[in-house]
Amino acid sequence: MEITNHAVPEIKFAHRILVVDDYAPTANAIKDYLEERGYSVTLAKDGGQAHSEFALAKPDVVVLDLILPGESGFEICDRIKRIHEHIPVIVLSAIPMQKSKRLALSIGADAYMVKPCDPEKLMQTINRISQRNWLQSREPKPKRDRTENRIHFDCECGKKLKARLAHRGRTMICSDCGNKLIVPFRD
Repeated sequence: MEITNHAVPEIKFAHRILVVDDYAPTANAIKDYLEERGYSVTLAKDGGQAHSEFALAKPDVVVLDLILPGESGFEICDRIKRIHEHIPVIVLSAIPMQKSKRLALSIGADAYMVKPCDPEKLMQTINRISQRNWLQSREPKPKRDRTENRIHFDCECGKKLKARLAHRGRTMICSDCGNKLIVPFRD
């Protein structure tokens, strides 16, 4: 009896990707790379197009630049995550600063990558994050009592903070150092 190894096909949890980038060469390079690998890719160059294409194309993943004309990538991410919590948003930006990364992750971005990035690594991140979010979206939501209706997070100065769930995405000021903070969407 001969035993053969059959390759198990990789399961894709994302098929439709929205790329929001105002620099056409970058956007087109990402689009070409992902389409060659079987993804359907839609492009947008600013916030208005991003929201329109998001509604029309119903993407499984959003790849988002931060520096855009008009509405910033931070604002677009925040808006998308408020409406569609489980749609992965991967920030792909030329800004390598940790503050930028922390802000993007605190408003709901699922990953932060710095340009230029390896397209294979971007595709792996898309697959990993989309699978994780797909699984999370199917988990039963635990019942919360009144003591659990708070988000706990830390300021850069080390102070432990908490805020009501209703204040997610809003700005608050740390009572110790005076830093402006955005209340994260998740603990």
